[in-house]
Amino acid sequence: MTVGTRPRARGTARSAARGAAGPVYLGGAASAALRPALESARRPARVLAAFPLAVYLEVRTETEPHVVALVTGQGVRLPNAVVVAGPLDGPAAGDDGWVGDGVVEAGGLSVRVARWWDPAPSLGTADLGGLRPALARLRAVREASGRRPGLPPGGAVTLLADGCRRGSLTDGVTATELLLGLGPGLTPSGDDLLAGLLVTLRHLGRAANAPRAVWLADWLAATVTFDARVRTTPISATLLHCAARGEAAPEATGVLQAVAGRRPLEAAAHRLLALGHTSGADMLWGVEIGLSAVLSLGEGP
Repeated sequence: MTVGTRPRARGTARSAARGAAGPVYLGGAASAALRPALESARRPARVLAAFPLAVYLEVRTETEPHVVALVTGQGVRLPNAVVVAGPLDGPAAGDDGWVGDGVVEAGGLSVRVARWWDPAPSLGTADLGGLRPALARLRAVREASGRRPGLPPGGAVTLLADGCRRGSLTDGVTATELLLGLGPGLTPSGDDLLAGLLVTLRHLGRAANAPRAVWLADWLAATVTFDARVRTTPISATLLHCAARGEAAPEATGVLQAVAGRRPLEAAAHRLLALGHTSGADMLWGVEIGLSAVLSLGEGP
């Protein structure tokens, strides 16, 4: 998932001019997932990528989240994001920065966190019978939208879907390892699908009182996070660590709320499908696989 359009080159004239003029101070609302990074002592960081709507900084730390995103109000509110009240026209790829003590600094910007938001809102309770019709409706919306996932059907995706429905840890882990990092881009399609699956198993498994689905989420999350840093991009690895804890962008958690009957389903599905080139479709596919597994595992052996 790429938030923004054309990335900025390192050392732009605008960045240099801003640095000479002194820092620009902005307020921000941060994901609660970032508390460990933002409330610790300042650590050095580096700008991985910069777009008009988002800037990604890699923090020099061994803990997750490893990447912090600064996004504007028009950008995607990723689970590792600080939403800023101003433009992001200073930082460029390769710039040095700092993260910690409640502040993110890069490219002449200094963003202080003023409030927090929850990237893993609770769904409350949900009835398995009420969830069942949502699966067919989600598939119908995705297929009718013309937004195609980045992965072809069959292969590891089929193995994952069948294994999750049966609660097969062997097949689920095998397919997860095959999909991790599969595809091009800042967030490969395999990672987006796995993120959608993980948040669905965890949230809907809890809401529908399907402990086997939550158990499966725990094991697949451990598989994904074990070597994500060496199997995929830094940005995607951080988002997978977030998904392993049930944290996702509002477009994804909004679909889960819709499945649970908390909001209109078709509108929520279209909002998710609109993300990136294929990211939304890949994530929605993962949600469908997760929902199918919750329905199967929730009914017992």
